[in-house]
Amino acid sequence: MHRAVAALAVSALLLPLAACGGADEEHTLKVVYQRYGEDVRVEAHMKRTKEALERTHPDIEVELIPVVAPENEYLTKVQLMQRSPATAPDVLYEDSFNINADVDAGYLAPLDEFLAGWPDWQEFIQVARESTRAVDGKTYGVPMATDTRGLWFNRQVFARAGLPENWQPRTWADILDAARAIKEKVPGVIPFSLPAGRAQGEAAAMQSLSMLLYGTRTATLYDEAQQKWVAPSKGMAEALGFVKEVFSGGLGPSPAQVADPRFGDGGIEELTKQGKVGIRLDGSWLPAHWSPGGKAEWAEWARTMVPAAMPTQAGQAPGRVSLSGGWTLAVGARSKKKDAAFRFITTALDRDGAFAFAAGAGQLPVRRDIAREDPRLAERNPSVAFWTGLIDITHYRPTLTIYPRVSQELQIAMDQVVNGADPDDTATAWSAKVTRIVGPANTRAG
Repeated sequence: MHRAVAALAVSALLLPLAACGGADEEHTLKVVYQRYGEDVRVEAHMKRTKEALERTHPDIEVELIPVVAPENEYLTKVQLMQRSPATAPDVLYEDSFNINADVDAGYLAPLDEFLAGWPDWQEFIQVARESTRAVDGKTYGVPMATDTRGLWFNRQVFARAGLPENWQPRTWADILDAARAIKEKVPGVIPFSLPAGRAQGEAAAMQSLSMLLYGTRTATLYDEAQQKWVAPSKGMAEALGFVKEVFSGGLGPSPAQVADPRFGDGGIEELTKQGKVGIRLDGSWLPAHWSPGGKAEWAEWARTMVPAAMPTQAGQAPGRVSLSGGWTLAVGARSKKKDAAFRFITTALDRDGAFAFAAGAGQLPVRRDIAREDPRLAERNPSVAFWTGLIDITHYRPTLTIYPRVSQELQIAMDQVVNGADPDDTATAWSAKVTRIVGPANTRAG
């Protein structure tokens, strides 16, 4: 009975996607990507690439297949598409942290032979190239761009709270002190906003809890050298303790806002524009939301919002912390048109294409010839130099197949603390769950 129900569910999910197929499947290149909320920057770049490729290669017809879903659901839907030859994509928009999982499932084609004949590959920065390499040593994607994370603060709110315009916190305590000053002196404003809880998905796990964890002396979720997950983790308890300080002190979003997926997608942007957010733990891409054509156009953003680095817990070296992610373009393992699929990727991410995406999507470029030599990005986004400067100290999520399950436990743990659970008890329970997931032999205390 359960198998029948599951099969019906998969069929129902795949029918609309299969119906999108063009009339001439043999000569059609299927490109799958995420389209979610009001952010259409990825779709705009896919359309640009389709037009450019079809103009120069009239023998190739590109069918764009948007999947309208938040990230977790998008990944699930694309995995379901790849199980059937009728719906499997030729090119897919792939989060770098999910590459190993999809490689293990047999969904992605290695690109090493293609990349060896593409001179542009040498222009991509090393850390970005490494993010697309699976544990088998092969490369399965071409990075579109990257990002860094840190703090944004509203200089007008800070002025009303008596806080300095050149604020750069040195410790977590400095952030809490500033948030308390805002709460006291600027009513009606969220003092400190950060993604929190299961409704915010991977943003809560990576952008909030992992940012905090990597700023503790534990400093990592996964020990690459020992190939072990860090559990139990003193740093996790300390990170959850900071979350507790924020929410028990009324310094963050309300529980209702935390539980509402729409708050993270658009609600926080509207409040930011209205001057109702003092500090945000967020990322380098926000100017794309505020720029013309973005989800929350805001002409005054550059005069209002100021970036600052997220400090380590007690100011210990290196003093700042950041996490980076990045989406890639990959080729489906089932594709019978891998040459054309790779040509789509190189059209999307040659120098002009990579610049267009970085500028349009508010991302940081991963090509050296753009990051170092092209002044147009700074003209569009005066904060780009600040965020690019964090790449040297940034961290990337573990790319292991098991990471999505660990991430879910991070989200659950944060959600529990937001809603009043004890940080130490929650960290202990989190460690026990992670140990069961990855196996005791694959953990170490930290």
